[in-house]
Amino acid sequence: MVASGIPKLNGQQHAAEIASLALSIMKTITATTFEAVEGGRLVIRIGISSGPVVGGIVGLHLPRFCVFGDTVNTASRMESSGIPYQIQCTSMTRDILHAHYKSFHLTERGSMSIKGKGAMLVYWLVRKDGFDYQASSNGSFS
Repeated sequence: MVASGIPKLNGQQHAAEIASLALSIMKTITATTFEAVEGGRLVIRIGISSGPVVGGIVGLHLPRFCVFGDTVNTASRMESSGIPYQIQCTSMTRDILHAHYKSFHLTERGSMSIKGKGAMLVYWLVRKDGFDYQASSNGSFS
């Protein structure tokens, strides 16, 4: 899991930072052959959500910073309900990218039944202008 805008708030910039990171990760994974993996390819799904979270230090013997909240759970559901080699995001993230970062291109996946959330309108993050990676439309990679 990665997050942007914590502990220092960054306005709407978090959506663009995470979307750019997701595209970079997908580009790297799909362009790399892994000898230790059968077939040489890792299968990856990425989920993105935007919204408030609560963070804090957890643990006495091995303290670590943890993030909690519905936004974290929703991002996890975006990943788990996605398909291989795709980046699925919530309408909240799509709205932020559409309003503030026109270089990102998303396509509507449609309404999905998301565990613990019910029906949600979700989107695929397809590409970013000036970035040489574009997600496939069929869940494979090129």
